[in-house]
Amino acid sequence: MSEKRTEKALALPGWRLSLVLAGLTAGFAVIGVKLVMLHSVQSPMLKHQAALRTIKSEVLPAVRGSIYDRNGVPVAISAPVHTLWVNPGRADPDQPEWAQAAALLELDEAALREDIRQRAERGFMYLKRHVSPDLAAAVKTLKLEGLAADSESKRFYPAGEVAAHVAGLTNVDDSGQEGIELAYNEWLSGSPGKRKVLKDREGHVIDHLELEDAARDGRNIQLSLDLRLQYMAYRELKAAVSGYGAKSGSVVMLDVETGELLAMVNQPSFNPNDRSDLEPERMRNRAVTDVFEPGSTMKPFTIAAALESGKYRAGSKIDTSPGYLRLGNYTIRDGANYGVLDMGGVIAKSSNVAAAKIARELGGEHLWGMFSDSGFGQPTGVEYPGERYGVLPSPSAWKPVQLSSLAYGYGMSSTVMQLAQGYQVLANKGVRRPVSLFHRAGQQNEQAPIQVMSADTAVSVVNMLRRVITEGTGKRAAVSGFSVAGKSGTVHRLGAQGYEAEEYSALFAGMAPADNPKIVVVVVIHSPQKGEYYGGEVAAPVFSRIVSDSLRILGVQPDRPDSLLADASASGASSERH
Repeated sequence: MSEKRTEKALALPGWRLSLVLAGLTAGFAVIGVKLVMLHSVQSPMLKHQAALRTIKSEVLPAVRGSIYDRNGVPVAISAPVHTLWVNPGRADPDQPEWAQAAALLELDEAALREDIRQRAERGFMYLKRHVSPDLAAAVKTLKLEGLAADSESKRFYPAGEVAAHVAGLTNVDDSGQEGIELAYNEWLSGSPGKRKVLKDREGHVIDHLELEDAARDGRNIQLSLDLRLQYMAYRELKAAVSGYGAKSGSVVMLDVETGELLAMVNQPSFNPNDRSDLEPERMRNRAVTDVFEPGSTMKPFTIAAALESGKYRAGSKIDTSPGYLRLGNYTIRDGANYGVLDMGGVIAKSSNVAAAKIARELGGEHLWGMFSDSGFGQPTGVEYPGERYGVLPSPSAWKPVQLSSLAYGYGMSSTVMQLAQGYQVLANKGVRRPVSLFHRAGQQNEQAPIQVMSADTAVSVVNMLRRVITEGTGKRAAVSGFSVAGKSGTVHRLGAQGYEAEEYSALFAGMAPADNPKIVVVVVIHSPQKGEYYGGEVAAPVFSRIVSDSLRILGVQPDRPDSLLADASASGASSERH
């Protein structure tokens, strides 16, 4: 009896069983529908959301193009580096290994930990940029939470301060800021690419999925610069500026035939590899940005204008007595009473009086035309950032005093580069070519050469400039074994209140070998402080050393017996006071 009651108690009513089965069936139906939805209707959306969390587009950096000199020696190259960064939201600032990381990266440990804490809501923080691959690897071995590294490149300048004003430099993002780096930034930069990568929850790349866009590396540039000449010119200029206690100086060297820039150096300079102490004053390329009155170095162009006019010949005589010329309240003076001079004597003795008389006879239009056609007051074609064109006043406003002073290089301004281009015209038989920073300028530069003066006039003026070395103010510019032609200049420097009584610029511009010029060199040293300040005393010896070494490096054969030059050098330099 009791067993029957137990069985009856365990038995479930039919309706309850049906209810349980219905509930189970409904539950499985809901799960089934959900599975169908997940695998069909919602599948694309879910895949997209998953991809957003794991599949990323990663930038493929382009390698910046290299800069080389004319012989293929690197001037600027890009080296592989790493940038370390951290996700503060995933990092643990109290992790002990941060102490080692701070020590390796030369960072303040306490400040680093605090930065991570304060940026906990952010997903990115630079740890240190542009570290060496070895250093990056050492930091990564510490297994720090949230740490990651990106591959980049860092600009390196093998010549350092020697070629700094030519190459310029880039910023930390590898974008050009000065010099060639700035002028041709787009050419050198290239364009970055993209690729899809699969990352884990820590942000580490675990697989490369798809290349979206290939990176296009920047294109290389080959300059006309010759680093052999650049090093040598820099050494000589730096020694001269230091030796004379000068404020600054510049040297430019051009190839006579092509107009290519072979060397361009400045003092003071800067080291583009060390960004910790960059001063704007040192970064300025004075050879193309600073202007000055060129003084007596303009007299050869006044003589060229006279010969081209047909009113004068090489043998024409100019009476400079009594050694000065009064124009109203203004007096033009020579260093001495030179008496009667031929045209070559005007240049050799550097007579202001003769130059003024010639200019008054020619008139302003003719003189201005020669100066302008020779490149003064005009762009040189070098296309360097910040290039200034100097000032060549319009002749319509000239008074007699202005016309006269312009004939010997006052009342106008020029850059070192413009002065070098002007002397290139004389050396190249009267043909002016645009200055080029690139190798084989004759093939690359579209600007046609200009015949500024006849070849006969140019050769005649060069022969006159040879007398400056043998009998005039440029005896210290003589070069053993070679004929040299050139002109010295000494000018008062302009200050806030006008000409500075004790501040001078010493100049020498010339070419060699004079019989068949290969190079033009201009040396300008501003504010020498050690007693000597004339161009023939300060700038001419620097010119001599640079030209001597340059001709040897370039393999130019001597064209003059040493014995003749030794006599000229031994006689010393005479002084010019204009």
